[in-house]
Parts: sequence; structure tokens; C-alpha cells
Amino acid sequence: MPDWKKIINPWTELGKEEYNCFMCSPTNPKGLHLSFYEDGDDVVTRWIPSRDYEGWKGVIHGGIQATIIDETAGWTVLRKLQTSGVTTRLNLKYRKPVPSWGTMPIEVRCRIVEMKHTFAILKAELRVNGEVHTEADLTFFCYPEEKARTEFGFSECKVEGE
Repeated sequence: MPDWKKIINPWTELGKEEYNCFMCSPTNPKGLHLSFYEDGDDVVTRWIPSRDYEGWKGVIHGGIQATIIDETAGWTVLRKLQTSGVTTRLNLKYRKPVPSWGTMPIEVRCRIVEMKHTFAILKAELRVNGEVHTEADLTFFCYPEEKARTEFGFSECKVEGE
């Protein structure tokens, strides 16, 4: 992770009853405990898969791939737009199976490519060893800043050292 900047999780101050995200909560005992990083315009996460997430022998389930991509897009909105939002569209193209064995991490990269009013249009890629295995186009509805703060407890999304 050369010059990546670690994104500080803005939700960790919430109690466990309020924050138990399967993807990013560091305290969910069954979660993936993903961390996110800023690399220029991209938001990135890495995760080492295991057989616990297979859909078929030796292959990570497509739904798990979709969930990690969706979560990375959400963090992209948090960091780049400083608000929260919800996915309104997720279109995936599975190019190659994602292996569930070994110690090689998968990497998901996401970036905002366009804004249309309150909608962020994003592109994401899931890579193994630098090679794209899954691509995604996403649309996120972005909440107004006030609603993000009052209804979802979002304040800001910083990187370490900021």
C-alpha cells in the first residue's frame, strides 16, 4: 500500500447496537473487518478470502464479491463527497472466478466518474494479482449533508494525518 492514506472509520464511536456492519465494523465477530484507503481518486480495500466464502469449490461467491464492491462504493461516497448514501443500482460483470485459496488478497478499487444532481455514478473493479476479475457500475443516492448527520450519525470522513 505504497502512498495510500488510511481512511478513518467515522462510525467507530457509535455503540455496537448502532454499528455492526458485516463488512467494515471492527467489532462484528462474523464480519470481514475491512479497512479502506484513499489512493488519489480511488478508494481501495484489500481482503484475503477463505473457503468460508465460497459459492463453488475454490471460488468466492458472486454475492460476496458484490457486497465488497458495494461497500467500497459506499466508502467512496463517504470520503469523496463527505456524506452518506444508498445504492440504487449495482451492475456487475463477472469476468473470471475469484479464487478462495491461498494468501493473495483481492483488491477492490472504486471511483466517482460523474455526479447527476444527488446521484453519484461510480465504477469499481475487483482485482486479483492486479488482474480484473469483476467490474461494476454503481449509482448511489447521496443524502443531503444535514440528513446524513441527523439520521445516520455521519460527521466527516478523514484520512490519517488530516
